[in-house]
Order: sequence, then structure tokens, then C-alpha cells
Amino acid sequence: MNLGIKLLVAEDDPNMGMILKAYLTQKGYTVFLASDGQSAIDVYNHDDVDACILDVMMPVKDGFAVAQEIRRVDKRIPIIFLTAKTLEADVLKGFEVGADDYITKPFSMEELLARLNATIRRSFDEGKPEKNIFHMGRFVFDYGHRTLSIGDSVRQLTSREADLLRLFALNFNQVVERSSALQKIWKDDSFFAARSMDVYITKLRHYLAEDPTIQIINIHSVGFKLTQVNE
Repeated sequence: MNLGIKLLVAEDDPNMGMILKAYLTQKGYTVFLASDGQSAIDVYNHDDVDACILDVMMPVKDGFAVAQEIRRVDKRIPIIFLTAKTLEADVLKGFEVGADDYITKPFSMEELLARLNATIRRSFDEGKPEKNIFHMGRFVFDYGHRTLSIGDSVRQLTSREADLLRLFALNFNQVVERSSALQKIWKDDSFFAARSMDVYITKLRHYLAEDPTIQIINIHSVGFKLTQVNE
């Protein structure tokens, strides 16, 4: 289930960071490693990750601060904290700022993998749609597997890309209001969420350019429409 899934791993201990990256890469994940909180935010903003593993005690920004920044623009991305802290207050704070799970050090790699897989699986299964396959022009969009295919070419989508494309596909040839899309996908209509959505729409347009008849059109001051146009 981890094929194509991108992980942000933020760990300031270089040895632990390399061990985590090597292990999770061997298990099929694509891993982006950050050694401090600000670097973690930079990775999140630039590499379109699907899940986060955050050490709590990090320089520049701690894991709690990183999680809070991520949650401002993404309410659904799985976040797991790694920490040596075992006080109940610290655990509660972790969940308050948006953690999906909390693993105390030391831990086994097998436990981490099991919890990571379970957290991602819950995220993917939440609100699972009845319709998973969409035919759009020459494209076949498989929401369940998060793939966009055209001919023999298959592109793996991130969870956020798939969620947004599904929303448009379910409303094919209909206008999706901008505010509605933000609430349904981001659970937030803030400025930061709106900027994030614009980035994802640009990405989807780039992917869909392989069939010029399938376009996401701006409806001025209202929203967007996924439609098929004449060449």
C-alpha cells in the first residue's frame, strides 16, 4: 500500500534520521529527511508529501510548531510524533496540535512501520467514495489507487491531488465553487489553504495537458469546472 507514498521525516539526530530513511525507503516509501523544524516546513511546502513523521525535540522549530503550521493548510495529512517525552501532558499536547499517533523512544522499526501503515490506511479509507473509476476523454482516473492513466502512461497521484481531482470529476461539466472545494478538501477556507489549492490545481492542469480536450476552467469569482472541450 506504500507504493508512491511520500514521507516527510523530521529528526535532528543524524544517525537516527539516516536509519529511519534507509528502513522506510527499503519498505517502499519515498522519504524526504529534514534535520530541524524549519527544514521540515520547507520540505512540506516544496515536495508534496503524503504523511509526516516528526521528532518533537528539534532545533529552530519543535515538532509541535511544525505540526501546527502544517495543520493550518492541511487538516487531513497523517502526522506521527516521535519523542522521548512520556509525560501525559506532552502526549495530550501532541494530539491537541493535530497528531494522528504518538510513538515514544525507544521503539522498534516494526512498530513504527505498523503504526505508519495503519495511520495512512485510515486516512485513505476515511470517507471512501462509492465511485472510484472515472473516464475523462483519454484519461482513466482510478481514485482508489490514486492513478491517472492515459494510454500506457500511469501517473501516481498524491492523496490531496486525488481528492481534488475526484471532487471535480464527480461534478464533471458543473461549476465547483471555490469555497466549497476548500471546505470539502482542506476543511479550511483560509488564505493559506486557498494558496495551497491553487498550487494543486496548477499541478492537475499540467497532468491533464496530455489530453488537451480535458481542462479545468476558471469560472471568474466563482470557482472551477472540469470539462471536455473541442480541440
